[in-house]
Amino acid sequence: MYYHFITEWKFEAPVELVWEEIYHSENWPSWWRGVLSAQTIETGNETGIGDRKKFVWQSLLPYKLSFESVLVENIKYRKLAGNAFGELEGTGIWTFEEKNGMTYLRYDWKVKTTKKWMNVIAPIAKPFFKWNHDVIMEWGHKALAQRLMVQQALEFK
Repeated sequence: MYYHFITEWKFEAPVELVWEEIYHSENWPSWWRGVLSAQTIETGNETGIGDRKKFVWQSLLPYKLSFESVLVENIKYRKLAGNAFGELEGTGIWTFEEKNGMTYLRYDWKVKTTKKWMNVIAPIAKPFFKWNHDVIMEWGHKALAQRLMVQQALEFK
């Protein structure tokens, strides 16, 4: 079953600060609830292209998801894109924009699940899986605002 999740965050912070926190995903477990681990498996080139990391995530629903991601595009302060494989397979793209002292961050996550039990119950459970994703992303939004010591957006998508 394929999923396409779109998350939008907004911060009263320079794009450089927001980008650094997202780019250094190996640090996410120290501040982002739900990220149980983020380990570097392989280091890519000087721009990070080819960096391979293994992630384990868990939200309020009683299951964990483990997958690896390889960075395939890095436009500093503008875009980070990776390909995921494992229990989730697909693409994740972070885009960054700064306007009037605000950083706008969008995450497009297009993935399919590879866990058989998830695919079997997906027709019924898809709304719960979306809710689960949104919970984790909201945790990240709030935690990143706290980490940057700035105001987070009033709206969360």
